[in-house]
Amino acid sequence: MKPAAPETTQGEPATLGKLRIAVYYPWIYLTSGAERTLLEFARRSRHEVVIFTSRYEPEATFPGLRDLDVRVLDSVSVHRSPLQVALSGLRIFTRKIDLGGFDALLVVCEGLGDLVVLRNLGIPAFNLCLTPLRIVFDSVYRATYLAQRSAPQRLAIRAASFVFRWIDRMAWRRYRLVFPISAEVKRRIEAGGLAPARKLHVVHPGVDLADFVPSAGYERTFFVPGRIMWTKNLELAIEAFRRFRERAPEPETWRLHIAGIVDGKSEIYLERLRALAGGDSAIEFGVHPSDKEMRSFYRSCFATLFTAFNEDWGLVVIEAMASGKPCVAVDRGGPREIVRHGHDGLLAEPEPGAFAEAMLRLVTEPGLRARIVEAGLASAERFGWQPFVDTLDCMLEESLRNGTADRAHRRHREEAAA
Repeated sequence: MKPAAPETTQGEPATLGKLRIAVYYPWIYLTSGAERTLLEFARRSRHEVVIFTSRYEPEATFPGLRDLDVRVLDSVSVHRSPLQVALSGLRIFTRKIDLGGFDALLVVCEGLGDLVVLRNLGIPAFNLCLTPLRIVFDSVYRATYLAQRSAPQRLAIRAASFVFRWIDRMAWRRYRLVFPISAEVKRRIEAGGLAPARKLHVVHPGVDLADFVPSAGYERTFFVPGRIMWTKNLELAIEAFRRFRERAPEPETWRLHIAGIVDGKSEIYLERLRALAGGDSAIEFGVHPSDKEMRSFYRSCFATLFTAFNEDWGLVVIEAMASGKPCVAVDRGGPREIVRHGHDGLLAEPEPGAFAEAMLRLVTEPGLRARIVEAGLASAERFGWQPFVDTLDCMLEESLRNGTADRAHRRHREEAAA
């Protein structure tokens, strides 16, 4: 008698060859770490990846995404006012995606994207978590944000956060596995009651090490790379640089260079930074630099500063290491998992005096900078893109394979009981 074929359901193939994975990320319109992570997974995975998004601006993001299968759903706003966030969340929640023929749905999550799983059922869902919604689940972010709002606004945000937390927890029950990009993100997930530890597997994104050529030479410039927005706490870099110059040898020779993308909602923040700089010719701003320009800035700088007050991970810290440049980073969040203080970088409390002291150490302490550069080059090797993608591929395959086996085992038990 011919044996019965293994039972299969949509998204749970009997044999696991090349899978079809639907990836959802709400907005692709910047050259940030989120878009970079999405791009690298999609083009390096051994499986067929189709990207679904609710907003796509190909001219504003990484050119490599144009070579991938990106399918645009109805548009959502990128503005972050409470009303716009609520409207975007509602649109994502009500959106049905044609998932016929796909084996798995992978949500790349920065908060609102989770809502898409509440209506898109039928195939296994997974979460590559950059962070759960920060205003709700990141206590440092929430405290900083609320401190800038009026009492009625704070009350409204707390009420909306309570409702979102309840809805989001329902969405997270759909995930078979969750892949936080750092232990800091894992901590937010667990503290928020979103998923049990058994479902959480940390996978660290990396950088394309071949793109970064170490340079021993330098100009007397502290470089601050990354997106220019309020969560990066760039005021700290400006204030620390001023304090550094008060004690540095030949203070007039040092410069501060802040460079990164600026989207529409951050233009006012950039103007505030320019006002804080007060026309100081030693403080420069570079807006919308190309990847080539950013790599050149890395190669020519003396050291980098990373001032974000509670970063999810910190790709620019790894980029600095790979470029042969030391980094002074805030002693919070993701950088703690990358930098080993005094070995391959320096960690400092997020206040100008502490940062200035670390910057001064790099200039005046004999041998410190050279030791950090050498150790940093070795440390960067831990964080390549291919190991990150291979880990995701393997864990998706294993989960889908186990799901198929579990279903077959339950069916055999049911038939035996009958």
